[in-house]
Amino acid sequence: MCKHILNAQVSIRAPCCKQWYDCAECHGESQTHPLAKTAEMAFICKKCKKAFRKNMSEYEESDEYCPHCDNHYVIEAKTPQAIVGVEGEDARVDNRMLKDDRVKQSTNRSLFTINSDDLTDKVG
Repeated sequence: MCKHILNAQVSIRAPCCKQWYDCAECHGESQTHPLAKTAEMAFICKKCKKAFRKNMSEYEESDEYCPHCDNHYVIEAKTPQAIVGVEGEDARVDNRMLKDDRVKQSTNRSLFTINSDDLTDKVG
């Protein structure tokens, strides 16, 4: 599974080290040498698991499909994007993640304190 291209449809065979990779960046991370360029590339379709070769110097629009299962492997790559957000349920259903910023009223009410604003404690 490639971490650079989320929807990779084929694996490529590196002509320099003869190993299979999902993308050129995966080759660069695991090897110390650069990826060699060649006119003929070998692929493995991830849908039907069959290998095939394509001549890149004579590449046409019809070559964008696997010759065995017609899987369209030349598509726009989906790369992972960083997203900042809060993971959790709907706050209307589960509100444990919400903070209550309301100020609590003081509970030091007494019959002996005289407060001109609050005369409800006064007897008589």
